[in-house]
Amino acid sequence: MAKVLYITAHPHDETASYSMAVASQFMNSYKEENPNDEVVHLDLYRTTIPQIDADVFSGWGKLQSGSEFNQLSDVEQTKVSRLGELADQFVSADKYVFVTPLWNFSFPPVMKAYIDSICVAGKTFKYTENGPVGLLPDKKAIHIQARGGFYSEGPAAEMEMGHRYIGIIMQFFGITQFEGLFVEGHNAQPAKAEEIRQNAIARAKDMAKTF
Repeated sequence: MAKVLYITAHPHDETASYSMAVASQFMNSYKEENPNDEVVHLDLYRTTIPQIDADVFSGWGKLQSGSEFNQLSDVEQTKVSRLGELADQFVSADKYVFVTPLWNFSFPPVMKAYIDSICVAGKTFKYTENGPVGLLPDKKAIHIQARGGFYSEGPAAEMEMGHRYIGIIMQFFGITQFEGLFVEGHNAQPAKAEEIRQNAIARAKDMAKTF
């Protein structure tokens, strides 16, 4: 039995979001193929993700200096503890499904805050004499992303930084089994929007069977 962490970063649900609509069908298909797997949905818009701020740096600094956790301020304890929970939850999973729209060539800021929470030395990567090494080589991930324009090829391809960034982070963690499922062009070609959505859903159902 595998544990799947379903990580969504969209303020809307599948009725108003192309990425969420495709992701929902992907997960339904996955569950049909893997009924015994555990799926945990982490909605980044509806969970607490502390920013890495002065409180966090202060708390981390105190712990590194030998202070006990209960010697941190209440605010430091709350933020540092939550960041630790998010990192531990990520490490405990076997598979990851990231779901985002393409906003301003990247993804919503809550996804960046989440990625910051899971980039933890000693948990997802480690430093060695030869540089950083990922600690999650046996995991696999997929990124489902809706793009109003066309970014898979052509002049806009170099401008897409959301999927590329998540891919770099996965590589940093040692996760080499990483793929993308894109819904693109529905804003550029509104007359074909429903066709684009349905084609993406069909691909999602097929990809879920082998994920």
